[in-house]
Amino acid sequence: MGRNRATLADVARRAGLSKTAASMVLNGREGTRLSAEAHQRVFAAAEELGYRPNLAARSLRTRKTATIAFVSDIVATTRFAGGLIRGALDAARERDHVLLITETQGDATFEQYAIEAMLDRQVDGVIYAAMATRRLTVPPAILGGPVVLLNATSPDDLPCVLPDDERAGRTVTAALLDLGHRDRIALIGRNRLKEDDAEVSLAARARLRGVHRALDDAGVDLLTECFCAEWLPEHGYAAMRTLLGRPTRPTAIICMNDRLAFGAYQALAEAGLTVPDDISVVSFDDDPIAAWLRPGLSTTALPHEQMGRRAVEILLDGGGATPSLVPMPLRRRRSLAAPAG
Repeated sequence: MGRNRATLADVARRAGLSKTAASMVLNGREGTRLSAEAHQRVFAAAEELGYRPNLAARSLRTRKTATIAFVSDIVATTRFAGGLIRGALDAARERDHVLLITETQGDATFEQYAIEAMLDRQVDGVIYAAMATRRLTVPPAILGGPVVLLNATSPDDLPCVLPDDERAGRTVTAALLDLGHRDRIALIGRNRLKEDDAEVSLAARARLRGVHRALDDAGVDLLTECFCAEWLPEHGYAAMRTLLGRPTRPTAIICMNDRLAFGAYQALAEAGLTVPDDISVVSFDDDPIAAWLRPGLSTTALPHEQMGRRAVEILLDGGGATPSLVPMPLRRRRSLAAPAG
């Protein structure tokens, strides 16, 4: 197949110009002093012959290969975060770049091998992505060129793209305050490990900070907070049962993620209570299950596609060490209402 590929010389011959002149036209070089008609002949010849530039030769001249490495832990096989790759792919394609994707599954040995393989292909830069929003250690091998962290930070002050979890905390709280919930808002999902260890989570502390700042601005205190060992449905279920067993029942619940909210829904249903007539529920992440709950769960969405796109833009256009925060929009469904009575 390589022997049949049209060359620059073929295009020049078809257009009746020198190889140098044809190259200058195809590369958009100004000052060729060629007529518009000559330009048209070159482009027509290239189209007729199916000419494609020799990227290997071009990379030797420009030191650019139009390829980007996307290295992740478990993002590629996680449905919940597939948007990270989709957004990066779209942005790369729009910039005439190809995304080379590898997933390490947390295996340090394979990660080293994969990164070396990417670098051997002389990629123009690396997007280093994490499934969970957290601080991580960047492999030294990729620090010699352009790097953008996606859904992560590091001690190396590298450019990074993160969801704006703090603003999301303000958003979900404001949604309840605007409906008139004041002194009977409870929170499910406090977790010391997630809040105190940035290598486990960056989202927990940021979300909590946003919630408390919105409440402080409104002069409102939480009714109570429930600690959960994990952000899983069974822990949301247990926390909701605990809240319902207390003398003062909340009018609204903020869950730290949708899986906790799913468990809370089950506990409310078992108690014969309805959402939102008895208790409003709001959450974070917009897991696919959120839209299937009945009633649909109001939640702030993780903007994975926009984050992936932003990472490519920063990698190719440059960016400082200040984190690029992408807003988490509120998906308002039917789980919110004014407090009863």
